[in-house]
Amino acid sequence: MAKRSLVVVESPTKVKTIQKYLDSRYIVKASRGHVRDLPKSKLGVDVKRGFKPEYRILPSKRKVVEELKKAAEKADALYVATDPDREGEAIGWHLAQELRVNGRKVYRVTFNEITARAIKAAFANPGRIDQKKVEAQQARRVLDRLVGYNLSPLLWKKVQRGLSAGRVQSVAVRLIADREREIQVFVPVEYWSLHANLRGQNPPEFVATLKEVRGEKADLPSEGRVQEIVAGLQDRRWTVKAVTRGERKRNPVPPFITSTLQQEGARKLHFSAKKTMLIAQQLYEGIELGAEGPIGLITYMRTDSVHVSREAQEEARQWIGGRLGTNYLPSAPPLYRSKKGAQEAHEAIRPSDVSKEPKALARFLTKDQVALYRLIWERFLASQMLPAIYDTVAADIQAGDCLFRAQGSTLRFPGFTAVYVESRGESEAVAEEEAEAVVPPLAVGEELTLLTLDPKQHFTQPPPRYTEASLVKLLEERGIGRPSTYAQIMSTIQERGYVRPEKGTLYPTELGLHVTDFLVPLFPGIMDVEFTAQMEEDLDKIEEGKAPWTAPIQHFYKRFEKELKEAGKREPAATGQACPECGKPLLERWGRYGRFLACSGYPECKYTQDLNGNGRGRTAEVVPGEVCDQCGKPMVIKEGRYGKFMACQGYPECKHTKPLTTGIGCPADGCGGQLVERRSRRGKAYYACSNYPRCRFILWQRPVPATCPKCGTPFLLERYTRGKKRARYCWKDGCDYKQETEVSAG
Repeated sequence: MAKRSLVVVESPTKVKTIQKYLDSRYIVKASRGHVRDLPKSKLGVDVKRGFKPEYRILPSKRKVVEELKKAAEKADALYVATDPDREGEAIGWHLAQELRVNGRKVYRVTFNEITARAIKAAFANPGRIDQKKVEAQQARRVLDRLVGYNLSPLLWKKVQRGLSAGRVQSVAVRLIADREREIQVFVPVEYWSLHANLRGQNPPEFVATLKEVRGEKADLPSEGRVQEIVAGLQDRRWTVKAVTRGERKRNPVPPFITSTLQQEGARKLHFSAKKTMLIAQQLYEGIELGAEGPIGLITYMRTDSVHVSREAQEEARQWIGGRLGTNYLPSAPPLYRSKKGAQEAHEAIRPSDVSKEPKALARFLTKDQVALYRLIWERFLASQMLPAIYDTVAADIQAGDCLFRAQGSTLRFPGFTAVYVESRGESEAVAEEEAEAVVPPLAVGEELTLLTLDPKQHFTQPPPRYTEASLVKLLEERGIGRPSTYAQIMSTIQERGYVRPEKGTLYPTELGLHVTDFLVPLFPGIMDVEFTAQMEEDLDKIEEGKAPWTAPIQHFYKRFEKELKEAGKREPAATGQACPECGKPLLERWGRYGRFLACSGYPECKYTQDLNGNGRGRTAEVVPGEVCDQCGKPMVIKEGRYGKFMACQGYPECKHTKPLTTGIGCPADGCGGQLVERRSRRGKAYYACSNYPRCRFILWQRPVPATCPKCGTPFLLERYTRGKKRARYCWKDGCDYKQETEVSAG
C-alpha cells in the first residue's frame, strides 16, 4: 500500500463525504468535471488521420489542473474515483494523462453509493481504468463534434445566424415537430356512449355501459342513433344476465432507473428532467446530517439497470417485516429484468440506507430534496413487496335487445400500495383500475330499477403533445441517447429556442419546425430515429470490445460528408421576384421573427422584404386594423422571450410596440385595457392587463369570450382536467357557475 495517495473525484461536494471514510494516507481532491476537451475555436478532430482528437486543458480548469499536479507530485499513487460511467472513466483517463503519475500506480475505484461500506470495499479492491469505456466516450464526443461543427455553420449560412444543431437533440426536436403536424392534420370523429344508472336490491346505485346491440358490438356514431336506442329501451325490463367474479393482481414496478425517475419526477413533483437530476446528484454526493456529517443518501442516479444488491434487499425486507408485517413480504426477493443492453454492473436508484426515513431527514433537506428522496425511498420499498390483490366483478345486464355491462373492483390486500402507488400514465393498467367503480352484490335473474339513461357525446382526440416525461420515455424506448443525456437533451432543445414548454407540454417553435424541415431532406441519416438508435448500439459495441472506436465514426462520416457537400450547394428557395434595388433574385430566408425575403446579393445588397411585399421588414403577419400610434404604419406580429407582441413595421426606424390582446376587455373598474397573453420566465402562460403596471389584474387560467349565464360576466375561464374534461367556470367571487364537457379520446 502506498504511503501517500491522491484520490480525485468529480464534485467538490463529494470531497468531504469521502474523506471522512478514508484515513490520513489518502488526500481527496475534486476535478470539478472534465479537465480536457476538444478546443472550442476549431473542429479539433483530424479526419484524415483516423479522426484523431486534439485535447486541450479547458481554460476554466487550468488552475484546478495545476493544483492537482502539485498534489500528485507529493503522492505515490493516484486513485481515480470519478462517477461509474463512460464520462467518469474518460475524466479519469484525462486526469491520468495530465498528472503523469506512474501508470502502474494509477488505480480506478468505483462505487454506486457514497457510504462507508461501499467506499472501503472499493479501495480494498481497486481496478484499472477501462480503456474500452474511454474509447466509447471518445467516439461519442467525436461524433457530436463532427455533427455540431459542420451543421451549425450550414444553418448560419442557409437559415439564420446563431443556430446550432446536435446529433441527438435534432432528432428529439423532429419527434416533437412530427407530433405537432399530426395534431394539425387530425380530424376529430364524433362518437357516443350510453350509460344506465341502476339500482338493485342491495346498495349502492351503480352505472352500466352499453356494450352490445342485438348481439353485436354497440356502434354509436351520432346522437340520432343513441336516441333510437333510448326509445327502444322504454318500458323494458332490466335483469342481471350473468355475474362473473374474479381476482386481479397488480404487481409492483421496479425501482427507479434514470429515465423512470425523470418521468415520475415530472408527473408527481412537476420537476423538469434537469431539476430532477440536479437534486438527485445532491442526494448522491452527500447531505449534511447534523452530527453524522455528510452522508450520501441514494445510489448513483445515472443508470439503466434495475439490479439491486442482496444486502439492500435484505435491509428492505427487515424494514417491511418490522413495520408492515411479514404478510407483505414475498417468499424470496423479487427479480426484475433490465432492458437489453443495460449495464448490469450498476444498481437501480435506491436509498443507500433504508433506515433513514424521509420524515426523519426532513429537517436537514430542502423541500425539493425531501420530495425526491421520498419518491426514491418509497418506490424501492414497494418494489420488494407483494402485489396488491383486487376482487373483481363484471355483471352483464339485459334490457330488450341491448346488453349493458357494469365492472368494478375492491381492494382485498393492499400489498405494495401500502407504501407507494405509481402515477397516472405510468401504465395503462393504472388508469383503468382507477376508473373502475364499486358494483353491489348482484344475483343472476335479479330485476333492476332504471333510474336514468345518460348519453354522452365524445370526439376522438389527436395524439397528445409530448411532455418531458413522455419524451424521455419515448427516447428510452427507441434507444436514442443514454441515461446521462436525457436531461441535457430536454434543456438544450428549449434553451436553443426550438421547443417551448407550456402548461407542462412541449410545443415546437416556428424556428424548430423550420430547422427540422430544412434538415430532414438534406440529412436523412442524422434525422432518422432508427439510424440514431443504431449509432447508440455501435457505441455500446466499442465499450464491449467488439469494435474499434473509429469504426462507427468511419461508417457515419462517409455518408455525412456526402450529404454535407450536397446541402452546401442548395440555395434558399427562389421566389421569382427581383430585388428592387439591384435586380438580383429574392430568396426566402428565416430570421428571429419568422420568414422573410432577402436579396441573393447579400452582403453587398442588404435589401429585405416581408412576405406581404413591404420592404425592410422581417415578418409575414400584419395585424388587421392595427396601426402604429407613433408613425401610422401597420403593426405586425413578432415573438419574443415572453410571448407574441405587436411591433411597428417601420422597425428599426420606429421601435414602438404593443401587447397582442385576446380581444377580452380587462374587468377592473375604469381600466379600459385588454387582456393579453404573456409568458413567465419559466414558460408558464398567464393573462394580464395591457395597461400594466398601472393595472395589475392577472389570471392564470385562459379566458374565453362566453357570457356567464348566472352573473352575466363577459368571459369565463377554461381549463382541462386530468380526466380530459374541459371545464369552463366563472372567475367572479361568489358565482359558482361551472360547465364540464367530455373530450376524452376514443
